[in-house]
Amino acid sequence: MAYDEQLTSRIRRSLGRSPGISEKKMFGGVCFLRHGLMFAGVSGSALMARVGKALHEDSLAREHVRVMDFTGRPMAGYVFIDEAGLAREEDLRFWLNRCIEFVATLPPKVKK
Repeated sequence: MAYDEQLTSRIRRSLGRSPGISEKKMFGGVCFLRHGLMFAGVSGSALMARVGKALHEDSLAREHVRVMDFTGRPMAGYVFIDEAGLAREEDLRFWLNRCIEFVATLPPKVKK
């Protein structure tokens, strides 16, 4: 599945040169990582957002947000935000901040 290059570019611009941020092709799209931990990605025209289990239900209650069922089963702590929910830069920034704040609570990724 192709992914939305325009959304990917918007994410890059929004993140700027934040330290520890990288990107990697994954899941048929592109994912953004902070210190090696995936926090967001683009799949088709939707934003994959890693919000954590504590904010999962709150995230799903928002407009244009749906369960992330990439594998055919719902993934707790992850949601998809459809294009309409990312129309404004403030909307995109809200979701990116939520994701980055969540992964900041996780232990560092151990290199293999």
